[in-house]
Amino acid sequence: MKRTPFILRFLGATPKKGWIAIAIAAAITLVLLPALHLLVPAGSPFHISAYVITLVGKIMCYAIVAVAMDLIWGYTGILSLGHGVFFALGGYAFGMYLMRQIGRDGSYQSDLPDFMVFLDWKQLPWYWTGSDSILWSILLVLVVPALVALVFGFFAFRSRIKGVYFSIITQAMTFAAMLFFFRNETGFGGNNGFTDFKRILGHSITSPGMRVSLFALTALMLLATLVLGRYLVTSKLGRVLAAIRDAESRVMFIGYNPLYYKLFIWTLSALLCGIAGALYVPQVGIINPGEMSPANSIEIAIWVAVGGRATLIGPVLGAFIVNLAKSFFTVAFPEYWLFFLGALFVGVTLWLPDGVVGLWRKLRDKRKQRSAA
Repeated sequence: MKRTPFILRFLGATPKKGWIAIAIAAAITLVLLPALHLLVPAGSPFHISAYVITLVGKIMCYAIVAVAMDLIWGYTGILSLGHGVFFALGGYAFGMYLMRQIGRDGSYQSDLPDFMVFLDWKQLPWYWTGSDSILWSILLVLVVPALVALVFGFFAFRSRIKGVYFSIITQAMTFAAMLFFFRNETGFGGNNGFTDFKRILGHSITSPGMRVSLFALTALMLLATLVLGRYLVTSKLGRVLAAIRDAESRVMFIGYNPLYYKLFIWTLSALLCGIAGALYVPQVGIINPGEMSPANSIEIAIWVAVGGRATLIGPVLGAFIVNLAKSFFTVAFPEYWLFFLGALFVGVTLWLPDGVVGLWRKLRDKRKQRSAA
């Protein structure tokens, strides 16, 4: 029997309706919004401001992280409360390149980043070698989060740490990383992190063209992540991951070793977070250890829970719902934002255990039943 080519299997995993939705999303994010930002005059009611482009671009980065979290939590049953560290590592890896591109345009007009001049450093640390190359920085974005996840995951999964215990040690990991990056002597800017970026590949980072390019690249990455996720969860690998989630001991009994399956999806999830972090930094303009805070990693889990676990599109919706609400509440009621976030998580847990997507499916099924009756 002739085997179906991989590319056909990969693309065929997404149903026709899914491709229609992707085409619509691509048309909006790659054509409509950029055109309204670049071509429509600022005074027009149809003009999309730089603030909106940056905000949506930032949330799309969060959505990539949410999908990555869904692969490990929704489809494999492993709740990570440390994914923020992989997001931040990707951001720092690309932030090093952005800092080198400042050149002598910094406050101290030195070839060294400003924070190093302030701390009286005379030369770059060895781990900054090659950071002026965008190709090397992209390699670091891919390798560093994946390598950290691979080493951490290998020892954790080999020791069969799971459930709440695994969640606790991932919280400890991200907290330890945050404390490490807060130290000035580590060479990553201390509590201020990296900021005041000037250019990418010689082009101003704040120019409308670069802003739209980063926005479009983020949109493409989000759509690609969804297509990849759909392929994985519908493949044999996805069925094994679902079996591990539902009954890991039975999976071991029939001859599968869960270690390598869990390690693969865990490392891939970290890799996606690192890419999201690298896209996030030039759009937001800053990366600091606060991105590694345990609260941020918990918030990632909230996005997935709100949208709906094991749905892929649910985490995207959850990331947009929570972060758009955050943008509103932190301006209108800044002192009550955390209370709203806590109430949202409690409410979803009690009344929407399957998230927004689960609610929509229930309503759809009820409508079908009424139509059939």
